Amino acid sequence: MKQEANNVREISQPEGKTSLGRFAFIVSCLAIALSALIFRIVDLQVLDNAFLQKQGDARTVRYEVLDAHRGMITDRNGEPLAVSTPVETLWVNPSVARDPTDSKKDEKKFQEWLNCECWNRVAGLLKMDAQSIRARLQSGANKEFVYLDRKVAPEVAQQVLALGVAGVHSRREYKRFYPAGEVATHLLGFVNIDENGQEGLELAYNDWLAGKAGKATVLKDRRGEVIKELGLVEDAQPGNPLQLSIDLRLQYLAYRELKSAVKAHKAKSASLVMLDVDTGEVLAMVNQPSYNPNNRKRLRVSSLRNRAMTDVFEPGSSMKPLTMAAALESGKFNPDSEIDTSPGYLRFGRSTIRDTHNYGVLRLEDIVAKSSNVGTSKIAIGLTGPVVWDMFYRMGLGQLTGLGFPGEGGGVLPQPYKWKNIQVATLSYGYGLNVTALQLAQSYLVLAADGVKRPLSLLKQENQPQGEQIISADVAHKVRLMLNKVVEKGGTGTRAQVASYRVGGKTGTVHAVGNSGYEESEYKALFAGMAPIDSPKVVMVVVVDAPQGDEYYGGEVAAPVFSRVMENTMRILNVTPDSVGNQGRIAAHGLSSGERG
Repeated sequence: MKQEANNVREISQPEGKTSLGRFAFIVSCLAIALSALIFRIVDLQVLDNAFLQKQGDARTVRYEVLDAHRGMITDRNGEPLAVSTPVETLWVNPSVARDPTDSKKDEKKFQEWLNCECWNRVAGLLKMDAQSIRARLQSGANKEFVYLDRKVAPEVAQQVLALGVAGVHSRREYKRFYPAGEVATHLLGFVNIDENGQEGLELAYNDWLAGKAGKATVLKDRRGEVIKELGLVEDAQPGNPLQLSIDLRLQYLAYRELKSAVKAHKAKSASLVMLDVDTGEVLAMVNQPSYNPNNRKRLRVSSLRNRAMTDVFEPGSSMKPLTMAAALESGKFNPDSEIDTSPGYLRFGRSTIRDTHNYGVLRLEDIVAKSSNVGTSKIAIGLTGPVVWDMFYRMGLGQLTGLGFPGEGGGVLPQPYKWKNIQVATLSYGYGLNVTALQLAQSYLVLAADGVKRPLSLLKQENQPQGEQIISADVAHKVRLMLNKVVEKGGTGTRAQVASYRVGGKTGTVHAVGNSGYEESEYKALFAGMAPIDSPKVVMVVVVDAPQGDEYYGGEVAAPVFSRVMENTMRILNVTPDSVGNQGRIAAHGLSSGERG
């Protein structure tokens, strides 16, 4: 028995040591695990906190864009032409009606939400069709963002939100509004629904006007619903203002008279450009047909063009004063030089140039006043083609004006390798080249500004820009006196006269160009002029395309528009009347067959 007890004691001793070792091992493992856990906690919460924060934010924190207020466009006197007003955009998060834990319940819950009577009330407030709203939500069922309606009036948006429809939210946006409507739309252009410029100056100066969007952080749940607004990251920077050179008073005046003329003569289209002689600023620029930029649902593409800057045409007899400037500058001719225009036509091989009458011997000023093609052609041939071309080019024809307006036409001023007499002749009275109404106005601006060519501007100028002396002041003055003869009795532009002011200008009537050449029964009626003639303040060009009826000459259609607009312009700009007395208008406004130009 004693021996057995000893054996038991010898066996039990190793077992006790083993249990103690196991216990120590387990405690050690737990200690190590606890230490690792503590280390991991410290690592996650302290050492690697930025990583966790980044991962958490990536799943819950979102950035929302804050739209920037687009810069205002005003006229030279600060009158608003384009403004951005705050509106609300309504959007829907369809995921709020989802139950992803159960596919059957998910679809049932979504359909109940979709067919809710509340959407009928929403549609009523937004003046939309309820079924179209439901169709849009159905197509975006798996999305977290679906537009409900954009650019909604704030009071209407509040009424919709007050209905408490699940998933409906709003965000602040801006909507462009044009107070002058169709009066200035061709110059301003318009923006799209995202406030990005699409036409006109809105497009040309989009980066300047647009501003910079801001950012704000929000906390969202897994359904995309905003739980909390965390704060502003970057404030939106509003766009810069843009002050134009146009005078809204003159713009309205020009628009009214041009529209009236188009209606009276049943013309296809028309343009009017008015320039400030001292600064080269565009004071008014209007076109017909026009459109309302605030409501473009019925907009026709043909109405979008700023025809005064994009459409080119042959200027016809309005080029004769420029040919006379080349003649005087050459020294070969003076205002009293006489040209024999008999027998009223001039042949070049199979081609014949004609006047409406046989005027016989004419002085230079009479050639312009009576718009003699034969007299002008003989002078040009005596000068040679390159001399006439050089004068036209220096005046700005055949090249862009440098305004940077989208789609501006540069016109065409051909320079043949070898000049033929017929080419020189037709060029001298405005055929064989193309210009825009703005280019034509710029060339007359040189005559009005004593031979100085100033850069044109659509933006208000604080100081008079530096110009380039193109022709001498003496030559410019002599040509202006010729232009004055055009509007006096016996000239082609008597209907351009302005009460109390001596004015000058040149008529033009050219055949319209069709698919197969010149149209025999369709014309463009032009008048380019300035006032007052002794010290011009304003240059104006009027172009009327395809007037119908018995009156279609420039002196019958375009000159009266010039007269009415210029008379009121002189009054609005407070230009002192001429001391020589009231020229008045020709009482009957009658024109003989030889005075139509």
